[in-house]
Amino acid sequence: MLKVAQSGQQVSVQPAVLESNGENVLFEVTARVPARHLKKGAAYGLNLRYAYDTGLREDTLGRLSFVSGEYVYDEENKDLLVLKKQLAFPYTPAKSPGELLALPEARELKPKGKRVKGKEFRVARGIVSTGQLVVRQDMAIALLVDNVDNNMSGTRVLPFFFDAGKAEIRNYLGTNVAALEDFIEANQRTEKVMIVAGHSPDSLDSHDQRLADKRVLALQKYYKNRVDTDSYLNRVRDIDFETEAYHRRWDLFLSKVQQSALKPAQVDSVLLLINDTPGTYAQKEKSLHKLSYFDYLEQYIYPVMRFGTVAVQYTAPKRYDSEIYLLSKKIVEKQLEADALTPEELRYSATLTPLLAEKQRIYETSAATTGRWEAYHNLGVVLLQRSEKEVSDKVRRAYLRRSAVNFTLAAHRNPTANMFYRVATAYHRAGDKLEALQNYDYAIKLGGPRPVLDKVFADKAALEIEIGQLDDALGSLSYSSKSYQNTMNRALIYLLKGNYPGATGIYQEALALKPNDPLAYYCLAVVAARQKDEAQMGQNLRRAVQLDRKFASRAVEDLEFAEYAKGKVFLEVLR
Repeated sequence: MLKVAQSGQQVSVQPAVLESNGENVLFEVTARVPARHLKKGAAYGLNLRYAYDTGLREDTLGRLSFVSGEYVYDEENKDLLVLKKQLAFPYTPAKSPGELLALPEARELKPKGKRVKGKEFRVARGIVSTGQLVVRQDMAIALLVDNVDNNMSGTRVLPFFFDAGKAEIRNYLGTNVAALEDFIEANQRTEKVMIVAGHSPDSLDSHDQRLADKRVLALQKYYKNRVDTDSYLNRVRDIDFETEAYHRRWDLFLSKVQQSALKPAQVDSVLLLINDTPGTYAQKEKSLHKLSYFDYLEQYIYPVMRFGTVAVQYTAPKRYDSEIYLLSKKIVEKQLEADALTPEELRYSATLTPLLAEKQRIYETSAATTGRWEAYHNLGVVLLQRSEKEVSDKVRRAYLRRSAVNFTLAAHRNPTANMFYRVATAYHRAGDKLEALQNYDYAIKLGGPRPVLDKVFADKAALEIEIGQLDDALGSLSYSSKSYQNTMNRALIYLLKGNYPGATGIYQEALALKPNDPLAYYCLAVVAARQKDEAQMGQNLRRAVQLDRKFASRAVEDLEFAEYAKGKVFLEVLR
């Protein structure tokens, strides 16, 4: 049975050379064998595995088994059986180069039946990693500077967000419950509390005409209850409460639209629809549904219209800062209570030492004792800086994940697009891609300055390419500016989708933005190789190697050039 099956066997893989698709390697194996091999009570099959690291490691991928119900007869040759199977395994750089191997086997189908194995053979090579040539230009994240001032009075503003159609205060993503509790427990002398709340235009939120009032009352009741139970310095009757509910406020909606990543023409059309089109509030909201980009409004604008804001005016006693550093060291070493310094003074003391480890301990103490977002933010920055000095990938990722956690704590206390962008950046660098994607998405929903949203969408697109979501990446790029990063990533999408003329044109645009860029020339060489244009491939690869020698070693191992690896053009380029 084994001999008959192997005598006319044909095994092919699509793609012929395995390639990464985001975080996975996806491919389809097609096997054809003579139908005359079939015997009752036995089956022929191919056991598949992917071997790499010079054969020392492998991924077991499963079996193609010619049993009833699994195969069909070949349409062109009824003497052949055909079996197709889609397979996948996780991609890591260590798995390239490697090879897909098949081990033929005939076996009896009964329990503990006999097995006869043939000679293992190679089905395909792998892995082409062109999909990993994503460009992401990290922006340096600086520490927040604390200017210590004797006058410690101020206003604390805490945003809250509600679920659609509800007025209950939620205690998960996008709220400041913990920050508000920490502030009340800190017992700053409170003079005035201002509370406002609004609603989104959709029917679920706006059908209840008193929903904004209910949200104001919920926040006011919560604040008063916490003062009664947790504050010894303040009393509810001594605090001046000022409240306002925003009903059907198109101006708030339009303000968010103008701070969004929508194109100027799209923003103008929304402004025109709301300001110059006759109709009731509900009619105008229904008109928004007809816009081709309504999904952006629904996903990124509506959620942040379901808001409430608590602003607290407070005063704190004055103090001088001549002994700040000495006192901070004693606080860190637990020789003094944390209230020996103000939160600002404790954070400021971290700037008085050049040692990252000492800065980290000060910010850890500040975060633990004050719960302020600035402390969590600066702790995240210091952990990010420490990760950059680590050689071990394991230790580096641990620092990055701790950095992301602290940025998250800061962002929940000060929810802005920029803060959640920093959370996403840390998770992205750590390789935690799902968490990064969620935080990029939340940063967009909060809205903010155009330069911030440009960078958020740009890095979100880069991540979407990395995980194989090419169409989503194109959508994100459409909301971002025409930067070098975005141009290179758009060209990569065209390359991966097989639009080689389009990819060539866009890579040329990238070279116009950044002349003599070796990566752009290398990618153009890949495009030429896929188009079977050896001369153009050699010309672009030569330019890339001249600009950066590391591309020579990459090209030697890159299966994109396997067809040309022994040719005269390729060998001359790498001399």
